[in-house]
Amino acid sequence: MRTSIATVSLSGSLTEKLTAASRAGFDGVEIFENDLLASPLTPEEIRARCADLGLTIDLYQPMRDIEAVPEDEFARNLRRARHKFELMNRLGADTVLVCSSVSPLAADDDALAAEQLARLADLAQDFGIRVAYEALAWGRHVSTYDHAWHIVETAGHPALGTCLDSFHILSRGSDPKDLEGIADIPGEKIFFLQLADAPLLAMDVLQWSRHYRCFPGQGGFDVAGLVRSVLHTGYDGPLSLEIFNDVFRQAEAGPTAVDARRSLLVLQETVGIAAPPASVAPTGIAFAELVTPDAEPLSAVLGALGFARTARHRSKPVDLWQQGEARLLVNTGTAVRRDGTGLAAIGLESPDPTAAARRAEALLAPVLPRRRAPEDAQLDAVLAPDGTELFFCATDRPELPNWRADFEDIAQAPAPGHAARIDHLALTQPWHHFDEAALFHRSVLGLHAQESVDVADPYGLMRSRAVTTDDGSVRIALTVGAAPTDDTVHAQHIALATDDVVAAARRFAEAGGRLLPIPANYYDDLAARYEFTDGELETYRELGILYDRDAHGEFRHCYTPTIGRVFFELVQRDGGYRGYGAQNAPVRLAAQHAVRRLTGG
Repeated sequence: MRTSIATVSLSGSLTEKLTAASRAGFDGVEIFENDLLASPLTPEEIRARCADLGLTIDLYQPMRDIEAVPEDEFARNLRRARHKFELMNRLGADTVLVCSSVSPLAADDDALAAEQLARLADLAQDFGIRVAYEALAWGRHVSTYDHAWHIVETAGHPALGTCLDSFHILSRGSDPKDLEGIADIPGEKIFFLQLADAPLLAMDVLQWSRHYRCFPGQGGFDVAGLVRSVLHTGYDGPLSLEIFNDVFRQAEAGPTAVDARRSLLVLQETVGIAAPPASVAPTGIAFAELVTPDAEPLSAVLGALGFARTARHRSKPVDLWQQGEARLLVNTGTAVRRDGTGLAAIGLESPDPTAAARRAEALLAPVLPRRRAPEDAQLDAVLAPDGTELFFCATDRPELPNWRADFEDIAQAPAPGHAARIDHLALTQPWHHFDEAALFHRSVLGLHAQESVDVADPYGLMRSRAVTTDDGSVRIALTVGAAPTDDTVHAQHIALATDDVVAAARRFAEAGGRLLPIPANYYDDLAARYEFTDGELETYRELGILYDRDAHGEFRHCYTPTIGRVFFELVQRDGGYRGYGAQNAPVRLAAQHAVRRLTGG
């Protein structure tokens, strides 16, 4: 099915927006009037530019406050419309969006609205143009799609149809019964379909619409259900995105357009009109790769945590550190980032790495070229929105390329430790890619997104959203600071699962490791909230262990200080605990800020 995007959804000049839409694979665009007015190009040049890029101009929008007004006002509206229709002919656009009026001059008179819209359609028809009438959720008298359709049906003009907009419909309620009226609209009278998702917020609908829309699959609306209803009418026009979002308008147009196109690919799969390669969910974390300009501090911490350097890559400056099923690669190559140690790549254990890579590429994930020696394992890798490299791996499975075979063993016995595997990874996102990251990990990797939570930081708020497999074998927490300048976005961490966090913390401390100090006030509060066995809370206070519980079990965890941009967490889950200690995050963040102030790190 054809796809389109409104230019208002992207940042930059009109030329930049058109280029981004084309490169992302869109078939057409809606040209927002303000973008045209601000462009130095003539309508003819814009038309030619779109043609060169392989884009059709599917809609020109919007015309406002047209209908149900006094006759002298309507005469002025027709004069304005004539100029717009002449412009559209130069532009090569054949459909115009007319929003339901918000003008104080508009009357609550459906018959008058229908009569004036029919006259507008008469004029439009003279120019070969169709009028798509849309109900704004905050329209003065017309605010629902069925009311707008009633007026269009009353007008009975062949050049007048309706535009359905998922935001304006779903922001008024998500009861499936609210969509039943769509079946009464003939598909040929639905002139256009605009799509937007949004987080579920309790706020003024106009502000909600203007600032918080997002791409389908990134919010809380049942956009797929609405699309199914529309397709059942026989609608065969484009699926078009119209997104008003402050963050998107400040982000680069190119990546945003790719995110937008991916959302429509996933939406089409969900409603059954497209079949990209099937999702292949990972079954575990094969490794996490750290890059560092100085391996000594990192090696000291890994040794204290119980890791042993067990192998080295045959042709690259990469060491494998291992403890149980937890594997960390330490890369000291010349291409490492200058801002210190960072988490650069994740190896995802996959039942079918090739199929997982095909899925990722079909959903527009950037495929990473690899420089490798002839004897190196053939690994497929893609780039996540935050720049993390994701490898689809098989470990010690003879029927598949084995990444572990690229490493030569080193005769070094592992020190006694307690970490059995990687429990979860926390990846910090660029402030404008948080929603994109959630959709990417859900659609490309086959993970399930949990609810987003806000965590108080000493200097603002952090948002966090976990994506996981059903069995918890892969858990990734996506976090972002409240603003581009928020330095909390630089922190990443690797959480290591242990069956005894107290023993693991003691062993780490005895080996020379330092744990993040936690304020005494935190433990006073714990004593008020929970009952502990004799000496239990004192042990936690001594070692800096934090505690949480949910309906399923208990969670005990502690942290190392940050090394560059990375820190480690030791976690103990008991009884099926499902969370990540979000209740304790404000304390941890404040403690990390305090350590950075003291150390200058």
